[in-house]
Amino acid sequence: MISAPVVVGAALAYLALLFAVAAFADRRAAQGRSVIGNAWIYALSLAVYCTAWTYFGSVGRAATTGVWFLPIYLGPMLAMLLAWIVVRKMIRIAHTYRITSIADFIASRYGKSPLVAALVTLVTVVGIVPYIALQLKAVSSGYVLLTGSGAPHAGPGPAWWQDGTLLVALALALFTILFGTRHLDSAERHEGMVAAVAFESLVKLLAFLAVGLFVTYGLFDGMADIFARAQALPELKSLLRLGGEGGAGAFSYAQWFSLTLLSMLSVLLLPRQFQMMVVECVNERHLKRAAWVFPAYLLAINIFVLPLALGGMLLFGPRGADPETFVLSLPLAHGATGLALFAYVGGLSAATGMLIVETIAVSTMVCNDLVMPTLLRLKVFGATAGGDLTRLLLNIRRAAILLILLLGYLYFQVAGEAYALVSIGLISFAAVAQFAPALFGGMYWRDATRLGAIGGLAGGFLVWAYTLMLPSVAKSGWIDDAILTHGPFGITALAPERLLGLEGLDNLSHSLFWSLLLNVCLYVGLSLWRAPSGREASQALLFVDVFARGRTAGAAAPVFWRGRARPADLMALASRLLGPEAAGQIFAEHAREAGTAEGGDPTADARLVDRVERRIAGAVGSASARVLVAAVAEEEPLGAADVMEILNEASQLRIYARALEEKSRSLEIASAELTAANAQLRTLDELKDDFMSSVTHELRTPLTAIRALSELMLDTPDMDPPQRAEFLQIIVGESERLGRLVNQVLDMAKIESGQGEWHNTEVDLRRIVGDAVKATTELARSRGAEIHFSAPEAVPPLRADPDRLTQVMLNLISNAAKFVPARGGRIDVSLAVADDGLVVRVADNGPGVPLADRDTIFEKFRQGGDALTRPPGTGLGLPISRQIVDHFGGKMWLEQQEGSGARFAFRLPFQPKTEETP
Repeated sequence: MISAPVVVGAALAYLALLFAVAAFADRRAAQGRSVIGNAWIYALSLAVYCTAWTYFGSVGRAATTGVWFLPIYLGPMLAMLLAWIVVRKMIRIAHTYRITSIADFIASRYGKSPLVAALVTLVTVVGIVPYIALQLKAVSSGYVLLTGSGAPHAGPGPAWWQDGTLLVALALALFTILFGTRHLDSAERHEGMVAAVAFESLVKLLAFLAVGLFVTYGLFDGMADIFARAQALPELKSLLRLGGEGGAGAFSYAQWFSLTLLSMLSVLLLPRQFQMMVVECVNERHLKRAAWVFPAYLLAINIFVLPLALGGMLLFGPRGADPETFVLSLPLAHGATGLALFAYVGGLSAATGMLIVETIAVSTMVCNDLVMPTLLRLKVFGATAGGDLTRLLLNIRRAAILLILLLGYLYFQVAGEAYALVSIGLISFAAVAQFAPALFGGMYWRDATRLGAIGGLAGGFLVWAYTLMLPSVAKSGWIDDAILTHGPFGITALAPERLLGLEGLDNLSHSLFWSLLLNVCLYVGLSLWRAPSGREASQALLFVDVFARGRTAGAAAPVFWRGRARPADLMALASRLLGPEAAGQIFAEHAREAGTAEGGDPTADARLVDRVERRIAGAVGSASARVLVAAVAEEEPLGAADVMEILNEASQLRIYARALEEKSRSLEIASAELTAANAQLRTLDELKDDFMSSVTHELRTPLTAIRALSELMLDTPDMDPPQRAEFLQIIVGESERLGRLVNQVLDMAKIESGQGEWHNTEVDLRRIVGDAVKATTELARSRGAEIHFSAPEAVPPLRADPDRLTQVMLNLISNAAKFVPARGGRIDVSLAVADDGLVVRVADNGPGVPLADRDTIFEKFRQGGDALTRPPGTGLGLPISRQIVDHFGGKMWLEQQEGSGARFAFRLPFQPKTEETP
């Protein structure tokens, strides 16, 4: 055993750590660095589904029924398959319309009906009380087991103010009040709570796995050893068979289906699951990761359930210990007190996480949908009264938290000892399953009405209370259990567990069948009996078509409100519930979006009224917000025709907005094209000026030499013949240079216009390159450079124009000769055979091409270096050479590192892509 102070100290230390995690997350959120904006945190927070039921009750159920604990977790796994279809729509609806709870969600769908909200809240409170009792029972039983203080309620119990379970409930109430009622606006995410729940999910998983590993591999030789020993015992062998509960009899398909369906609905409809999965979701894209992480978590936390159950039965015997406490009693009985304490902290974590989130969610529903509508009927708290209500509403929620936990404690005293943990949990599951028709039907069926939702919820809840809740109280001894067998007033057909003579089903499947059957029949029948009102129809359109008409629709989204309202009245209402600062922000945002001066318009348009109502809904719920806004505004009732008219107006606005967007986009594209064209024109103009300067210089140089020498020979008729011959040779050379320049310009123009002449034949590229090297050797030598040529002895022939290829080689080698140093210049020419062609490289040891010129070196009239230092030329040699190589299906490129010379290369394929003849 462990001393009580140690257990209490460990529990308090863990709660303090949980609070520290929450405080840290809140501080990060205040700094703008949200902790919960992470898909992993979101996925772990969904594991709040795993409560003390999972931690303790699953082992107990497995010890008595074998594999029948599995449907409780198969259902959520199946539900996550539909997460992107169903849950994403729930999240989009909740975030768009600032919905804060499942009661708010359902009521908002059916015309923001206060009656629907109140009915859902009542069902939730009554249905969730057994679940609260389950957590209290688990924490209390674990404490008793660890400390050895005796079985609870054995003999005369202590006074009520000395009851440890009550003290636990009060402590958790205090912790939850400090932890979850810091802000009034429930639509604002509880960063600290989500972070703490994610942390709690890790703690309980690690604790459960630690106990599972200790038992499976510490007390036994693995799972195979446990299963083998269980097979040898008749009383345990049946647990390994897939028969009825406990492996006896035929497999009960109805019960398996009922449990799976029940858990599938519960993971979506339990208030705490709705809070974490929908309200607290930061980004709906996080669902993609949660859709597989959450099922994987469920698999991990259940992998040791059956080994623990069988191991406990083998070690303690069939009646040696309560199976629901095996997680604690197994390590405790074998001297692992530290592990037992860690396991208790894990169980406390599972219970605390559920209690915090559940009571926060339910207290919000109680405040917004039960207490607030009652207060609004009083003149002191009415919509037109003055005074700040924020503190009052927070205190109401705090009182609701305390009341809910005390109701759970009361149920624990009444029926807690008569039912196992799992049985208590299933009662709650069956209660929240009654929300399914109204919620899912409302999301996808436009014709569902408020009357159908009320009828279905009321009918299903009454049948649940009669067929499941009443028997639980009767079996606890608080009323005569004769009603279970003989029915009320002796009418056997009305027996709660055999209603209308239906037998052969377990009590849970029986209750689920009748309650959901009546629920769906009333929901569908009453909805078809009467057409929806204008407000119901408008809300139906907003819910069913949320992806088309929600916040992504922008300013053209329809607002189903008509009437008159004064901004001053709306400002006073918002200030009263949200505070002056938040109210001022609402009006500032509206003025900014509408493009008007704040406070300049004496009347409030429909969008301002809708914005104020949505923000207030985050604090008091959509139904109460509807009542409050209606009290300060003169609203005109909407009929079906009005709804259609508003829809048509919104559609016209969307069409107009879309047309404006398209025109704006077209103008942007045209503007970008004009900007690009202007830039291109400026570039071409610069190139033209550069070209004219270069060509003028190139033309002027030979013309000046020719004119000067000609005038000199004309003025000196008696010039010596050798001198005259030298001058004439210079004149001829300059004339040839002038001709080459003109020919290059014309050649480039012909190639670009497709009028170039091509004489293709089979050529030996090695010979062409070698001839070009020989032809330029003297040029290189005159510049103090050497040319080195390397090539295979023979290369495959190509089909190309030999004169054009010679032109390419002469251009590349002459360019290299221009840039080599005056001494020690070197030009390397190489030819290599590639897989699909031949590659030629011409490299020099000059300064190389500057980094700024590498992208433009092959453009027309571009020359490397600056105008003061670069050698003379037209800048057409490389563009012409590239055009020639491209014509033969090849490619030319630059290979070089700055400062280590330039290397130009080109590749010619063996099979050219094009071939032209003159």
